[in-house]
Amino acid sequence: MPNTLQINARWIITVDADNNVLENHALIIQHDTIIDILPQQEAAKHQVDRCIELNDHALLPGFINAHSHAAMSLLKGLADDLPLEEWLNEHIWPAEAALANAEFVHDGSALAIAEMIRGGTTCFNDMYFFIDQTAAVAARSGIRANIGIPVIDFPTRWAKNLDEYISKGLAVRDQFSHQSRLSFSFAPHAPYTVSDHSLKRIQPLMDELGLSMHIHTHETADEVKQSIADHGQTPISRLNKLGLLGPNFISVHMTELNDEDIQLLVEHGVHVVHCPESNLKLASGFCPVMKLLNAGVNVALGTDGSASNNDIDMLGELRSAALLAKGTAQQADALPAQQALRMATINGAKALGLEDKIGSLEIGKQADLFAINLNSIETQPVYDVVSTLIYSANRSQITDLWVAGQQLMDSQQLTTLDEADLLATATQWQGKIQPFHHPAKKAV
Repeated sequence: MPNTLQINARWIITVDADNNVLENHALIIQHDTIIDILPQQEAAKHQVDRCIELNDHALLPGFINAHSHAAMSLLKGLADDLPLEEWLNEHIWPAEAALANAEFVHDGSALAIAEMIRGGTTCFNDMYFFIDQTAAVAARSGIRANIGIPVIDFPTRWAKNLDEYISKGLAVRDQFSHQSRLSFSFAPHAPYTVSDHSLKRIQPLMDELGLSMHIHTHETADEVKQSIADHGQTPISRLNKLGLLGPNFISVHMTELNDEDIQLLVEHGVHVVHCPESNLKLASGFCPVMKLLNAGVNVALGTDGSASNNDIDMLGELRSAALLAKGTAQQADALPAQQALRMATINGAKALGLEDKIGSLEIGKQADLFAINLNSIETQPVYDVVSTLIYSANRSQITDLWVAGQQLMDSQQLTTLDEADLLATATQWQGKIQPFHHPAKKAV
């Protein structure tokens, strides 16, 4: 890695507080930090070791995938076109019970991280088992990650009970404490799979260790109805009664929200992660994104896992989020391109407590960024570069990516992961997983 790097770009989309878009500027990186952004003709004042010319490209802060299940990339397409309960209970969980061991998580996480890097993602917020494997692959690849310590009220291949989930998770956190690009949170699966007792056990540990909580909540109408039947309140109200809501609480999906639910989110500074494509594919409902944003809730963007998406494409997710918001609000000006881009960058950084380090291209921040070539048939002519990015571009146009100044993709070639090896490993897993495949229903 060069000591000082200059990148010349046609556009620099900063996603700063003023949403500045700079034309024909240079970005200067020293070690892992952005030290200057200035017009290209003035960049000669910096002595650099390397200068990269990307004058057909836009530079952007790296996407932050605020909700993922990386290892599930091996399950993409396993059980498509099924309702959520059938998909989960009859196909995904049985396959995981049979196959989701340390090797599965290692190989699935590597495949997912490679896909994320190729798609402009520099940081992901993960929830799965065998977190030592995901952390190890993330560290080796150079990507930034927040690893969720799983908690669920039944035994899995990872742990037998609550005590083991907590102890093993915290041991992994200690094991990787020297990795500056890795952070950890508690990741209880959902209010319907984690009891009040388990959630209460986590709370003091969160406070003591300064960790956040990352949990599926209000994923479907059925979940909300069942919570009201069992507890006399919505899931988010129940979590509030337990004293869990706060600025360190990340709530994923958040469909079927009433005004009282939204007010709780506002009062406690809760972060919401919107997963539009997964929700659409599983017919889980619609997150009221504009209502949340207008109320002042920080809304980030996530892909969910490949088993319910079926990709980890944040650029595609951005477009889906922008279009879905317009359709559900019946307003063509709902969630404009620049606001959608903030959800995938700085809003994700805020949710993870990393907004001082990443999420925008500004002097003093970590050099987490990617370059996308807009000089193609699909994205010419360009009138508004942000609109072109969201509504016209695709991830195959992304050419280069850096995390903390380290180049993880150079001219569309991965630098820290072996693509051929990943493909061969995926083929081997296909043979093992094939018996669990649910064939698509024939069209009538």
